[in-house]
Amino acid sequence: MKDVYDGDENDADFKLICKEFLNGTHLPLRISSAMRSIIVKNHEYADPIYNREMDEQVQRLVGCLGMSERVLRTPFPVCFTRHTSRLFFFWSNCLPFALYPAAGPLGTLPASLAKKIDNPSSYEGAVTEHLRMSGIYWSLTALSILVPLEKVDERMNLCSKADASDDTPTIVDFVFECFDAKSGGFGGNKLQDGHILYTLSAIQILALANALDDERMVEIKPRVIAFIQSLQLDDGSFMGDEWGEIDTRFSYCALSALSILGELHGKDTIDIDKAAEYIASCQNFDGGFGSQPGAESHAGQIFTCIGALSIACRLDLLKDEELLCWWLAERQCDSGGLNGRPEKQSDVCYSWWILSCLCILGKVNWIRGDKLANFILKCQDDEDGGIADRPGDMVDVFHTFFGIAGLSLIGVLHEKDGVVQIEESDGGDDRKNSYRKIDPVYALPCDVVQKLGLKGQVALPKDAPVDERLKDYDVHQWNSE
Repeated sequence: MKDVYDGDENDADFKLICKEFLNGTHLPLRISSAMRSIIVKNHEYADPIYNREMDEQVQRLVGCLGMSERVLRTPFPVCFTRHTSRLFFFWSNCLPFALYPAAGPLGTLPASLAKKIDNPSSYEGAVTEHLRMSGIYWSLTALSILVPLEKVDERMNLCSKADASDDTPTIVDFVFECFDAKSGGFGGNKLQDGHILYTLSAIQILALANALDDERMVEIKPRVIAFIQSLQLDDGSFMGDEWGEIDTRFSYCALSALSILGELHGKDTIDIDKAAEYIASCQNFDGGFGSQPGAESHAGQIFTCIGALSIACRLDLLKDEELLCWWLAERQCDSGGLNGRPEKQSDVCYSWWILSCLCILGKVNWIRGDKLANFILKCQDDEDGGIADRPGDMVDVFHTFFGIAGLSLIGVLHEKDGVVQIEESDGGDDRKNSYRKIDPVYALPCDVVQKLGLKGQVALPKDAPVDERLKDYDVHQWNSE
């Protein structure tokens, strides 16, 4: 203790904080604040009580955090000055996401967990509070690929009520309750600041629910547009919110949101040419794109850049499309899964980020679809049906959505006798062919995109066929040919 902790080993405050942390009574930010006041000299365990109680609580924490037991048994640093960000990454990303709004039905989630998630003062409610809007979008879109819209409404209380006297808010009601009147954007949950990420998720949810013409949206639409416009900087980049973080993700969110609202080319909204030129400046020597000019190429960032340029119809700004496609194709690992950058493990979510780009660029056949489909299916939990990042890990709705979306892009949403079958959906009523196709640019079902009249662009090599999902898009021939 004395080797790592600047204080008395019997410090009552320290022991109390450890106990309260394990009992879940500290909210994350309060934990951080409290722990920062107890600085240690390195990142090893500092207190024997913590080790004992970790063993006693490990199964409970596995259940509520969604972490692997290996992660929880790894020496947990008391020094939050160095390791807070890693801890919060686990809290934010390894937790089974709160998919549904507080008022909506929770499907197969246990009622006790649902009650905790819905209670903002509970541990589960606190750590999922900030991403509720995105969680709803992921779950809604995943479900909408698998079942008809009326079934989505029935299962998730999307926009209608079985009983007119029922005062339970629908998901659409919840979305509008997350509107931040101060900024003009949508927050991740009620009473949270507006952010471009959650604003796009909110607009996508309303598009799925056919609620973009809801009178509440009509009323706030000018303010939402003004919010998005206010985030664009002079160089064409976009901030996520008023605090100034810049990322190509935000460029995609801005263009996609405005396009879905039918205001991308509206008078005095954003400078599309500057936005496209900024995105093009983020392309690297290896063909990929980063979060900012000069940042490392990453598959997720590549999707946001290619998707944004497609929406802006400026794929002509791409340099060496073939090199970019090779970079994406080389992400397929021996497991069949895809990774986000060289020397990293495969992860289900990249099934979407990479395949969507290759669909737009006409080279989706450069990925072994059968191997990728087998990898995704191995990541599915046999008991609850969800999909994890890789086989054997805890499932969550984030990876479930991107896994289903990836299977949709390669035409695999079923297997027969243990054998993966590559078969495109025709949108018919037969169960085998009843899955809805997803648009590679807007990440919404194709019929929703078509109904809204959304447009984009594809960049194809000479004589390459247009992906069926993108048949209504403008076609640009590769510059490198």
